[in-house]
Amino acid sequence: MLGLSLPENRVGILGALENDSLIVRMAGAGWKVTNLGAILLAKRLTDFPSLSRKALRVIRYDGVDRLKTTKEQVGGRGYASGFEGLIDYVSAFFPANEAIGVALRTTTPLYPPLAIRELIANALIHQDFAITGSGPIVEVFDDRVEISNPGSPIVDPARLIDTPPKSRNEGLAALMRRMGICEERGSGWDKVAFEVEFHQLPAPEVLTTSDTTRVTLLSPRPLGSMTPDERARAVYLHACLNQVSRKDTTNSSIRQRFGIEEKNKSIASRLIKQALDRGLVVAYDKNAGPRNRRYIPFWAAGFSEPVR
Repeated sequence: MLGLSLPENRVGILGALENDSLIVRMAGAGWKVTNLGAILLAKRLTDFPSLSRKALRVIRYDGVDRLKTTKEQVGGRGYASGFEGLIDYVSAFFPANEAIGVALRTTTPLYPPLAIRELIANALIHQDFAITGSGPIVEVFDDRVEISNPGSPIVDPARLIDTPPKSRNEGLAALMRRMGICEERGSGWDKVAFEVEFHQLPAPEVLTTSDTTRVTLLSPRPLGSMTPDERARAVYLHACLNQVSRKDTTNSSIRQRFGIEEKNKSIASRLIKQALDRGLVVAYDKNAGPRNRRYIPFWAAGFSEPVR
Protein backbone atom coordinates (compact mmCIF):
# COMPACT_ATOMS: atom_id res chain seq x y z
CA MET A 1 0.00 0.00 0.00
CA LEU A 2 2.98 2.31 0.51
CA GLY A 3 4.52 1.35 -2.81
CA LEU A 4 7.68 0.05 -1.12
CA SER A 5 9.61 -3.11 -1.86
CA LEU A 6 9.08 -5.89 0.66
CA PRO A 7 12.08 -6.19 3.01
CA GLU A 8 14.22 -9.24 2.37
CA ASN A 9 13.70 -10.94 5.71
CA ARG A 10 11.56 -11.07 8.83
CA VAL A 11 13.81 -8.67 10.71
CA GLY A 12 13.39 -6.05 7.97
CA ILE A 13 9.60 -6.48 7.92
CA LEU A 14 9.30 -6.14 11.69
CA GLY A 15 11.62 -3.13 11.62
CA ALA A 16 9.52 -1.39 8.97
CA LEU A 17 6.33 -1.99 10.96
CA GLU A 18 8.02 -0.74 14.13
CA ASN A 19 9.24 2.43 12.41
CA ASP A 20 5.64 3.34 11.58
CA SER A 21 4.43 2.52 15.12
CA LEU A 22 2.27 -0.32 13.86
CA ILE A 23 3.91 -2.75 16.30
CA VAL A 24 6.02 -2.30 19.45
CA ARG A 25 8.62 -4.59 20.96
CA MET A 26 7.55 -6.34 24.14
CA ALA A 27 9.79 -6.58 27.17
CA GLY A 28 11.75 -9.77 26.86
CA ALA A 29 10.62 -11.18 23.54
CA GLY A 30 7.87 -10.82 20.99
CA TRP A 31 5.82 -7.94 19.61
CA LYS A 32 2.48 -6.26 20.25
CA VAL A 33 0.19 -4.78 17.61
CA THR A 34 -0.58 -1.14 18.46
CA ASN A 35 -4.04 0.41 18.23
CA LEU A 36 -2.78 2.26 15.14
CA GLY A 37 -1.70 -0.96 13.49
CA ALA A 38 -4.97 -2.68 14.36
CA ILE A 39 -7.33 0.10 13.21
CA LEU A 40 -5.48 0.34 9.89
CA LEU A 41 -4.56 -3.23 9.02
CA ALA A 42 -6.62 -5.71 11.05
CA LYS A 43 -8.11 -8.61 9.15
CA ARG A 44 -10.80 -8.80 11.86
CA LEU A 45 -11.38 -5.78 14.08
CA THR A 46 -13.33 -8.06 16.42
CA ASP A 47 -9.95 -9.53 17.44
CA PHE A 48 -9.28 -6.18 19.17
CA PRO A 49 -12.12 -5.63 21.70
CA SER A 50 -11.20 -1.99 22.41
CA LEU A 51 -11.55 -1.15 18.70
CA SER A 52 -14.37 -3.41 17.57
CA ARG A 53 -16.98 -0.65 18.01
CA LYS A 54 -14.91 1.61 15.73
CA ALA A 55 -15.71 -0.50 12.66
CA LEU A 56 -17.73 1.42 10.08
CA ARG A 57 -21.43 0.57 10.02
CA VAL A 58 -23.47 0.93 6.84
CA ILE A 59 -27.27 1.01 7.07
CA ARG A 60 -29.79 1.23 4.23
CA TYR A 61 -33.27 2.45 5.14
CA ASP A 62 -36.49 2.08 3.21
CA GLY A 63 -37.76 5.62 2.65
CA VAL A 64 -36.66 8.90 4.19
CA ASP A 65 -36.76 7.95 7.89
CA ARG A 66 -35.30 5.29 10.19
CA LEU A 67 -38.50 3.28 10.68
CA LYS A 68 -37.54 0.37 8.41
CA THR A 69 -34.04 -0.99 7.83
CA THR A 70 -33.54 -3.00 4.65
CA LYS A 71 -29.87 -3.87 5.09
CA GLU A 72 -27.10 -3.36 7.62
CA GLN A 73 -23.44 -4.32 7.54
CA VAL A 74 -20.53 -3.73 9.89
CA GLY A 75 -17.06 -3.52 8.39
CA GLY A 76 -14.68 -6.20 9.55
CA ARG A 77 -11.27 -5.09 8.26
CA GLY A 78 -9.00 -2.23 9.21
CA TYR A 79 -9.54 1.17 7.64
CA ALA A 80 -6.56 0.98 5.28
CA SER A 81 -6.60 -2.65 4.25
CA GLY A 82 -10.36 -2.64 3.75
CA PHE A 83 -10.93 0.89 2.42
CA GLU A 84 -11.32 0.18 -1.30
CA GLY A 85 -13.62 -2.75 -0.66
CA LEU A 86 -15.53 -0.63 1.84
CA ILE A 87 -16.13 2.14 -0.71
CA ASP A 88 -17.31 -0.38 -3.30
CA TYR A 89 -19.65 -1.93 -0.76
CA VAL A 90 -21.09 1.41 0.37
CA SER A 91 -21.59 2.51 -3.24
CA ALA A 92 -23.71 -0.57 -3.87
CA PHE A 93 -26.20 0.76 -1.29
CA PHE A 94 -26.85 3.94 -3.28
CA PRO A 95 -29.63 4.27 -5.84
CA ALA A 96 -28.52 5.14 -9.37
CA ASN A 97 -29.89 7.09 -12.31
CA GLU A 98 -30.48 5.08 -15.45
CA ALA A 99 -30.66 6.56 -18.94
CA ILE A 100 -31.52 4.73 -22.13
CA GLY A 101 -29.74 5.97 -25.24
CA VAL A 102 -30.21 5.01 -28.85
CA ALA A 103 -28.68 1.60 -28.35
CA LEU A 104 -27.23 1.41 -24.84
CA ARG A 105 -28.49 1.66 -21.31
CA THR A 106 -26.18 3.64 -19.02
CA THR A 107 -26.23 3.89 -15.25
CA THR A 108 -24.71 6.81 -13.35
CA PRO A 109 -24.29 7.10 -9.56
CA LEU A 110 -26.78 9.32 -7.78
CA TYR A 111 -23.97 10.74 -5.64
CA PRO A 112 -20.45 11.64 -6.87
CA PRO A 113 -18.15 8.73 -5.90
CA LEU A 114 -15.24 11.06 -5.14
CA ALA A 115 -17.35 13.11 -2.73
CA ILE A 116 -18.52 9.96 -0.93
CA ARG A 117 -14.94 8.71 -0.71
CA GLU A 118 -13.65 11.97 0.78
CA LEU A 119 -16.49 12.25 3.30
CA ILE A 120 -16.03 8.68 4.52
CA ALA A 121 -12.26 9.12 4.78
CA ASN A 122 -12.81 12.30 6.80
CA ALA A 123 -15.21 10.52 9.15
CA LEU A 124 -12.69 7.74 9.79
CA ILE A 125 -9.69 10.01 10.28
CA HIS A 126 -11.21 12.83 12.31
CA GLN A 127 -13.28 10.79 14.75
CA ASP A 128 -12.62 11.05 18.46
CA PHE A 129 -11.35 7.65 19.58
CA ALA A 130 -11.71 8.70 23.23
CA ILE A 131 -15.50 8.45 22.85
CA THR A 132 -16.27 4.81 23.52
CA GLY A 133 -19.33 2.82 22.54
CA SER A 134 -19.81 4.46 19.14
CA GLY A 135 -18.10 4.57 15.78
CA PRO A 136 -18.42 5.98 12.28
CA ILE A 137 -21.64 5.22 10.44
CA VAL A 138 -23.03 5.69 6.93
CA GLU A 139 -26.83 5.86 6.69
CA VAL A 140 -28.44 5.72 3.27
CA PHE A 141 -31.97 7.05 2.75
CA ASP A 142 -33.98 7.45 -0.43
CA ASP A 143 -33.22 11.18 -0.56
CA ARG A 144 -29.89 11.60 1.23
CA VAL A 145 -26.77 10.06 2.73
CA GLU A 146 -25.72 10.83 6.31
CA ILE A 147 -22.12 10.17 7.33
CA SER A 148 -21.43 10.48 11.06
CA ASN A 149 -18.44 10.07 13.34
CA PRO A 150 -17.87 10.41 17.09
CA GLY A 151 -16.53 13.77 18.20
CA SER A 152 -17.12 17.40 17.30
CA PRO A 153 -14.90 18.91 14.59
CA ILE A 154 -11.72 20.69 15.68
CA VAL A 155 -12.35 23.48 13.15
CA ASP A 156 -15.41 25.66 12.56
CA PRO A 157 -17.75 23.71 10.22
CA ALA A 158 -18.33 26.94 8.27
CA ARG A 159 -14.59 27.16 7.58
CA LEU A 160 -13.89 23.63 6.38
CA ILE A 161 -12.74 24.79 2.94
CA ASP A 162 -10.27 27.53 3.85
CA THR A 163 -8.91 26.39 7.24
CA PRO A 164 -5.39 24.86 7.18
CA PRO A 165 -5.47 21.08 7.70
CA LYS A 166 -5.74 19.85 11.28
CA SER A 167 -6.22 16.36 12.62
CA ARG A 168 -6.81 15.00 16.10
CA ASN A 169 -5.31 11.69 14.92
CA GLU A 170 -2.06 12.76 13.26
CA GLY A 171 -0.45 9.31 13.09
CA LEU A 172 -3.56 7.80 11.50
CA ALA A 173 -3.89 10.67 9.02
CA ALA A 174 -0.20 10.56 8.06
CA LEU A 175 -0.22 6.85 7.29
CA MET A 176 -3.50 6.97 5.38
CA ARG A 177 -2.06 9.82 3.32
CA ARG A 178 1.06 7.79 2.51
CA MET A 179 -1.18 4.89 1.53
CA GLY A 180 -3.04 7.13 -0.92
CA ILE A 181 -6.35 6.98 0.95
CA CYS A 182 -6.55 10.60 2.00
CA GLU A 183 -4.69 13.90 1.86
CA GLU A 184 -3.42 16.08 4.71
CA ARG A 185 -3.50 19.24 2.64
CA GLY A 186 -7.01 20.17 3.70
CA SER A 187 -8.25 19.74 0.12
CA GLY A 188 -10.79 17.03 0.86
CA TRP A 189 -13.63 19.52 1.34
CA ASP A 190 -12.53 21.42 -1.77
CA LYS A 191 -13.06 18.21 -3.73
CA VAL A 192 -16.43 17.60 -2.11
CA ALA A 193 -17.55 21.16 -2.92
CA PHE A 194 -16.37 20.86 -6.52
CA GLU A 195 -18.14 17.53 -7.05
CA VAL A 196 -21.35 18.87 -5.50
CA GLU A 197 -21.29 21.92 -7.77
CA PHE A 198 -20.36 19.94 -10.88
CA HIS A 199 -23.32 17.61 -10.34
CA GLN A 200 -25.53 20.54 -9.22
CA LEU A 201 -26.47 18.94 -5.92
CA PRO A 202 -27.63 20.88 -2.86
CA ALA A 203 -24.72 21.89 -0.63
CA PRO A 204 -23.78 19.38 2.09
CA GLU A 205 -25.14 20.08 5.55
CA VAL A 206 -22.83 19.78 8.58
CA LEU A 207 -24.47 19.33 11.99
CA THR A 208 -22.44 19.03 15.18
CA THR A 209 -23.11 18.21 18.82
CA SER A 210 -20.72 17.82 21.72
CA ASP A 211 -19.93 14.26 20.70
CA THR A 212 -20.97 13.81 17.05
CA THR A 213 -20.32 15.27 13.62
CA ARG A 214 -22.82 14.48 10.86
CA VAL A 215 -22.48 15.42 7.20
CA THR A 216 -25.59 15.08 5.04
CA LEU A 217 -25.27 14.82 1.27
CA LEU A 218 -28.62 15.45 -0.40
CA SER A 219 -29.80 13.79 -3.59
CA PRO A 220 -30.30 15.84 -6.78
CA ARG A 221 -33.35 18.06 -6.78
CA PRO A 222 -34.60 20.99 -8.89
CA LEU A 223 -33.72 24.47 -7.72
CA GLY A 224 -37.39 25.16 -7.04
CA SER A 225 -37.52 22.22 -4.61
CA MET A 226 -34.62 23.47 -2.47
CA THR A 227 -35.40 25.30 0.72
CA PRO A 228 -34.17 28.91 1.13
CA ASP A 229 -31.54 27.69 3.60
CA GLU A 230 -30.30 25.06 1.14
CA ARG A 231 -30.02 27.68 -1.61
CA ALA A 232 -28.17 30.11 0.64
CA ARG A 233 -25.83 27.36 1.79
CA ALA A 234 -25.09 26.46 -1.82
CA VAL A 235 -24.29 30.09 -2.67
CA TYR A 236 -21.99 30.27 0.36
CA LEU A 237 -20.17 27.05 -0.57
CA HIS A 238 -19.79 28.38 -4.13
CA ALA A 239 -18.28 31.62 -2.79
CA CYS A 240 -15.90 29.70 -0.51
CA LEU A 241 -14.70 27.49 -3.34
CA ASN A 242 -14.18 30.50 -5.60
CA GLN A 243 -12.35 32.41 -2.86
CA VAL A 244 -9.73 29.70 -2.30
CA SER A 245 -9.43 29.23 -6.08
CA ARG A 246 -8.97 33.01 -6.63
CA LYS A 247 -12.10 33.22 -8.76
CA ASP A 248 -14.94 35.74 -8.64
CA THR A 249 -18.42 35.00 -7.35
CA THR A 250 -20.86 36.95 -9.47
CA ASN A 251 -24.36 36.73 -10.84
CA SER A 252 -22.87 34.94 -13.83
CA SER A 253 -21.03 32.34 -11.73
CA ILE A 254 -24.18 31.70 -9.68
CA ARG A 255 -26.15 31.11 -12.88
CA GLN A 256 -23.56 28.61 -13.99
CA ARG A 257 -23.59 26.91 -10.59
CA PHE A 258 -27.36 26.34 -10.68
CA GLY A 259 -27.79 25.93 -14.44
CA ILE A 260 -29.83 29.14 -14.78
CA GLU A 261 -30.20 30.70 -18.21
CA GLU A 262 -28.93 34.24 -18.71
CA LYS A 263 -32.41 35.57 -19.39
CA ASN A 264 -33.33 34.50 -15.85
CA LYS A 265 -30.51 36.39 -14.14
CA SER A 266 -33.04 37.83 -11.67
CA ILE A 267 -33.33 34.32 -10.18
CA ALA A 268 -29.59 34.35 -9.49
CA SER A 269 -29.94 37.78 -7.91
CA ARG A 270 -32.58 36.42 -5.52
CA LEU A 271 -30.31 33.52 -4.57
CA ILE A 272 -27.50 35.94 -3.78
CA LYS A 273 -29.86 38.07 -1.69
CA GLN A 274 -30.86 35.05 0.36
CA ALA A 275 -27.20 34.43 1.19
CA LEU A 276 -26.66 38.15 1.88
CA ASP A 277 -29.64 38.27 4.24
CA ARG A 278 -28.17 35.36 6.23
CA GLY A 279 -24.78 37.05 6.40
CA LEU A 280 -23.05 34.17 4.65
CA VAL A 281 -21.64 36.36 1.87
CA VAL A 282 -20.95 40.08 1.59
CA ALA A 283 -20.56 42.38 -1.41
CA TYR A 284 -16.88 42.93 -2.15
CA ASP A 285 -17.45 46.08 -4.22
CA LYS A 286 -20.74 47.65 -3.18
CA ASN A 287 -20.33 50.59 -5.55
CA ALA A 288 -20.23 48.36 -8.62
CA GLY A 289 -23.38 47.83 -10.64
CA PRO A 290 -25.41 44.67 -9.95
CA ARG A 291 -24.14 43.04 -13.14
CA ASN A 292 -20.45 43.49 -12.18
CA ARG A 293 -20.73 43.16 -8.41
CA ARG A 294 -18.60 40.51 -6.75
CA TYR A 295 -19.33 38.61 -3.53
CA ILE A 296 -17.07 36.95 -0.99
CA PRO A 297 -17.72 34.68 2.02
CA PHE A 298 -18.05 36.47 5.36
CA TRP A 299 -14.67 35.26 6.62
CA ALA A 300 -12.88 36.71 3.60
CA ALA A 301 -14.21 40.14 4.64
CA GLY A 302 -12.63 39.76 8.08
CA PHE A 303 -15.72 38.65 10.02
CA SER A 304 -15.48 35.70 12.41
CA GLU A 305 -19.11 34.69 11.93
CA PRO A 306 -21.99 35.40 9.52
CA VAL A 307 -22.91 39.07 9.40
CA ARG A 308 -26.54 39.39 10.46
